[in-house]
Amino acid sequence: MYDPTVARLTYRALLGRRRAAILFVLPALLLLIAAAVRMFAGADDQVAANVLGGFAIATMVPLIGVIAGTGAIGPEIDDGSIVYLLAKPVKRPTIIFTKLIVAIAVTMVFSALPTLLAGLILNGNGQQIAVAYTVAALVASIAYSALFLLLGTVSRHAVVLGLVYALVWEALFGSLVPGARTLSVQQWSLAVAQKVAGDGAVTSDVGLTLATVLLVAVTAAATWYAGQKLRALKLAGEE
Repeated sequence: MYDPTVARLTYRALLGRRRAAILFVLPALLLLIAAAVRMFAGADDQVAANVLGGFAIATMVPLIGVIAGTGAIGPEIDDGSIVYLLAKPVKRPTIIFTKLIVAIAVTMVFSALPTLLAGLILNGNGQQIAVAYTVAALVASIAYSALFLLLGTVSRHAVVLGLVYALVWEALFGSLVPGARTLSVQQWSLAVAQKVAGDGAVTSDVGLTLATVLLVAVTAAATWYAGQKLRALKLAGEE
């Protein structure tokens, strides 16, 4: 299910100069904010939770997920180079699974690690806040990568659609419409973080059991459907 050649090509595409520069911006900004907040406000658990929840999980992780998830396959479909990959004797689900693993790895490195460092800077992991939000970033990276990889497979406007979901649905509707939070990767990941952190340090509108089921279901369904769409794309090219 994992092809090293496909993985190498995907890493090369995602970590090219232009895309890598974009990937570094948000983590650097998070660390800069964390250092400034610690300097002016000192070590405060609530402030640390606000920064990590409000910027790292709500903004940085989904945006990096959009870049990595859509970038793992979207550009190849747009410029037609995917045809050369499809001509190789590699199963379509293997291509999708390999690209998903790469997207997850990139998203985790550029989101979870900075989240942990920022948490340690903010309050030294008081009440396990740094670890809890790092776990949330890791969990969210998986679901976001699967969702945005699917978008990159089915639409030429995957980046726009991904930004709409991350910034409009989760950030805007999620804050205004309570029911919308149930369909939010952010809330699912926070449910896992809530289990790790100290009492009251992290909150989520979704229970842990439901969040776990939804995370697994969405990741599996998005990956499977992306494989089906890629198979259909090959058939269309042959025609």
